[in-house]
Amino acid sequence: MPPVSHQTIKLTRGRHSSPEHGACVMELASMLAGEAFSDHPRSVSRPIASFLRGYNDLVDDRRRADLYRYAAQAVGTAASAEVEEARAARLLAWGDECWRERSERSMLERVRLRRAFRERSSDPEPAGTYAVHAIGRVTDESHAAALRLIDELIAVGAADVLAGSLESPALPEGDPAAPLSS
Repeated sequence: MPPVSHQTIKLTRGRHSSPEHGACVMELASMLAGEAFSDHPRSVSRPIASFLRGYNDLVDDRRRADLYRYAAQAVGTAASAEVEEARAARLLAWGDECWRERSERSMLERVRLRRAFRERSSDPEPAGTYAVHAIGRVTDESHAAALRLIDELIAVGAADVLAGSLESPALPEGDPAAPLSS
């Protein structure tokens, strides 16, 4: 059997002990970066890595195949604290919007929103997890939105944070699960 390389590896769910057992998108990124095999490559932005790790595990194999290109694009995205904070803020804003949309559908989603809102954090790792959990059921539409978000997060570092465009919108005062007014 030929050795597994970045060209032959299959993306799968979860964390892996070696490339022979498969890889998640961040483990592939570590291979492409020439780092030790890990799902926490040092060359990748922490907010981007957190989102991609969670999203890799959320999607099915068909949609996971769309993540191959992000393994390469994510390498070298580790950036200044300012850029990383802007990325985490964008993840939170995106997650907030997803949760708001979900909470409008049912009482159960409003209960989930309350729990998620308590776990909301601007730290890069939880911000990525918060955004992934906000997706809920993956559809072609939500998948396309997640891929656009990843593209946007990668572009943040390349553009040295566009002035004012990544500020997290203010959350409404009061109960986060209350219905939104139009």
